Amino acid sequence: MDIVYHDISFAHDREAGVKSRADWMGSRNVKLPLIALAAAVSLASIQAVAREKADVLIRHATVIDVEHARTIPDQGVATRGDRIVAVGADAAVAKAWGATREVDGKGRYLIPGLWDMHVHFGGGPALIDENRALLPLYVAYGITTIRDCAGDLPYDVLKWRGEIADGALFGPTLLSAGPKIEGVKPVWKGTLETGSEADVDAAIAKLKALKVDFVKITDSTLKPELFLYAVRKAREAGLRTSGHIPMALTVGQAVGAGLSSIEHLSYAHKAGSKDEARIAADFAAGRIDRATATAQLDASFDAETAMASYRKLKDHHVFVTPTLNIERLLAYLDTDDHSKDAFLAYVGPGLRKTYQWRIDRAAKATPEQIEARHRDYRATAAVMPLLEKAGVTIMAGTDAGFLNSFDYPALGLHQELALYVDNGLTPAEALAAATRAGPAWFGKLDRYGSVETGKQADLVLLDRNPLEDIHATQTVNTVVLRGKVEDRAALDRLLAEAKAKVAKWDAEAAK
Repeated sequence: MDIVYHDISFAHDREAGVKSRADWMGSRNVKLPLIALAAAVSLASIQAVAREKADVLIRHATVIDVEHARTIPDQGVATRGDRIVAVGADAAVAKAWGATREVDGKGRYLIPGLWDMHVHFGGGPALIDENRALLPLYVAYGITTIRDCAGDLPYDVLKWRGEIADGALFGPTLLSAGPKIEGVKPVWKGTLETGSEADVDAAIAKLKALKVDFVKITDSTLKPELFLYAVRKAREAGLRTSGHIPMALTVGQAVGAGLSSIEHLSYAHKAGSKDEARIAADFAAGRIDRATATAQLDASFDAETAMASYRKLKDHHVFVTPTLNIERLLAYLDTDDHSKDAFLAYVGPGLRKTYQWRIDRAAKATPEQIEARHRDYRATAAVMPLLEKAGVTIMAGTDAGFLNSFDYPALGLHQELALYVDNGLTPAEALAAATRAGPAWFGKLDRYGSVETGKQADLVLLDRNPLEDIHATQTVNTVVLRGKVEDRAALDRLLAEAKAKVAKWDAEAAK
């Protein structure tokens, strides 16, 4: 991680006419006077670099190397614009770089920005402002990139994506699916309805024109054969796909068509059933209903079958987004009281109202149904270490947004990571799911996912070490978002402004 001064010297010599690194190295294997001259040139180059100030210099931080699960103490990190320009021993970086602003990282831990790979915005046009107001909360909790997995405000979200990229709107980098692909008259709004292959072709063309970052496909009313067709056509169009696999299909069929990521751990659990193909066929033929199919899938889960299926996911580069936090929240709505959750102060009244749908459904459950929910959650969560052991890349995503009761934007990601560790992952594996998996899925690891020279200046400075305790991700001291520093005071202001905005809306709603 030390600064390599040879690179600086080579850059200087190249300006003087040296054509290649090989020529440059060869020119160094000469007489001693030339070596002394090279040393002088190198020193002059370092001084020249120091005269070109960085924007930000983080001093004495312990850098978390997430990829190798290790800490690197006493590091200096310099950023200019939205990029990291130097990382190395603090004394060396401080000598080579001056900065407009210094950040004290002593005793703290520097990680790449966090990514939430499954969020939703929606609730209807009346809630546009309440949804947009959530964006600063993500930054306040150290989340620098979010993946919008489609809601009923897709065109508004795409507009925000552009405004954030242009600097006109404050928020995390936003990657969006735009409107999802569905069947005709689906449960979910904000969709591109498709009832034929021609409809799917038109939907893919529209999504390409919207320049979406990926395609979301769900199974409310979409015909199973059209689900597979949509996955194949999106892949042919160069678009990654994410979705809910229809009960009438096996996970293997969806993977074979080219699905890029499986959303929700329950679908991965389905792949562990030794009777999956028969159950899918029975459901498709109408011989069993969804509840019966789910019960049979649970009863026929087999660890050996699951591991074989998960190894195929790995071989096909299919990632899994567990959304374990919402699974747990919904399973235990009967016992957990969220009425006094402090985070409710950051959620607008309209969005809070959308929570009631799931609350009411849970309240109607029989004791047997409640126990089944608890049992299903425990069984589903138990596949986490199996996925990790099989080498499947796990992406941290929350499902936070409208309708999903008490699955809070921003805070939910930290709760998600804690559940990963509670269910068998190491803190390092959980941290990788929130810092490296998202960039890997989008093919952006060359720019994100580590604290290295040339990478994006999206950084989070923590007060405690997340490799020792994953709850340390909540001890956010400073966030660097696209090169701009948001210290603890600035983050507290973001939270205070969000709370004041919600209080105003509450007062207006009470009139």
